[in-house]
Amino acid sequence: MNTYSEDKEYILNLYKRLPLEIVKGEGLYLYDNEGKAYLDFYSGIAVNALGQRHPKVVEAINKQLESFLHISNYFTAPSLVNLAKTLVENSFASKVFFSNSGTEANEAMIKLAKKYGKEKSPSKVNFVALERGFHGRTLGGMTLTGNESNIEKFSPLMPGVKHVPFNDVDALIDAVDSDTCGIVFEVLQGEAGVKLLSEEFIETIKELAKKHDALILADEVQTGLMRTGKLFAYEYFNLQPDVMTLAKALGGGLPLGAMLVSEKLESVLMPGDHGSTFGGNPLAAAAGNAIMSVILEEGFEENVNRMSGLLFAGLQGLKERYPEFILDVRGLGLMIGVDAGENAMKIRDEAMERGVLLNVTNATVIRLLPALILSEKEVNLFLETLEKVLGGLKGNKNEH
Repeated sequence: MNTYSEDKEYILNLYKRLPLEIVKGEGLYLYDNEGKAYLDFYSGIAVNALGQRHPKVVEAINKQLESFLHISNYFTAPSLVNLAKTLVENSFASKVFFSNSGTEANEAMIKLAKKYGKEKSPSKVNFVALERGFHGRTLGGMTLTGNESNIEKFSPLMPGVKHVPFNDVDALIDAVDSDTCGIVFEVLQGEAGVKLLSEEFIETIKELAKKHDALILADEVQTGLMRTGKLFAYEYFNLQPDVMTLAKALGGGLPLGAMLVSEKLESVLMPGDHGSTFGGNPLAAAAGNAIMSVILEEGFEENVNRMSGLLFAGLQGLKERYPEFILDVRGLGLMIGVDAGENAMKIRDEAMERGVLLNVTNATVIRLLPALILSEKEVNLFLETLEKVLGGLKGNKNEH
């Protein structure tokens, strides 16, 4: 069976698949059906934080399998309670709601913020979000995202959402008012090309939230759980969200999202207001506990930041040597954007030929999301491969 060709025949064509048939994953590497190894800088789009088949994650899943797979939310499970406890003890939050995904966590956040606002005033149900943010593909998440083509294709979307340009303080001040129930943002925008909010913009969010009694709603679906070199990206600022959403890395490769809420919000949603059949699945929560235990180990954060430093240094060196191909390097921790302009897709394809898998977002930015267990060996392999690709492109350009 050729999985790649049959995928086209039987699965709805919603993804731009790479022409590879992956049959195995181990650590930071994926292997195709011909046995070729690929250094994976997608890591499942920030999902496989500990790489493929990490022994602690596998062990936790196998152990949970001995008890039960699913029991419904009429019962609780030790894996679920332990994960919630760990998240609360290591963040601003006092309570956690578990979902299946990031977009579902964001839908829960929308409902909580609307109910909170309506309890203050019937008209306090509006949101302010950022242009070119990304908050999921459900109707609510898509409305917060505010992609113009989606608005056109799927309108009418959820009403009451204003979008302001990235880091535009004046526009933010104009947008937030007494009818705003929540201000939604990613500290570091991923889909937009790895762009960091400014300190001034964050401070303005805090001031406006306080002035208008609006909730600070931080989407850390991609940035959370040590991806940026801290457990949560909001920790880079003097910032405490009212609500934070997580997913991606949280389930260790299994579907799991979470909405974390501050103490003042823990009684807003009541039984029957929200729920999820599979949210907080005990198996996914067991994997989540394994993830948390590893990333909270002493020295883990230090290693993430050390590898980040090596990557940034190497990329800056390549930028100096190949300024026509690398226009900018930005990001935090192991979430790095390399702006390659019109050459981004060429670089991605050439790197794949050489055994390195790179993602391109926003058409021009190579987004690096390696597993957080990255070592110096893989950093060097990536930088050497990228240099060969850039050297080849430069040679071709000179020939023409």
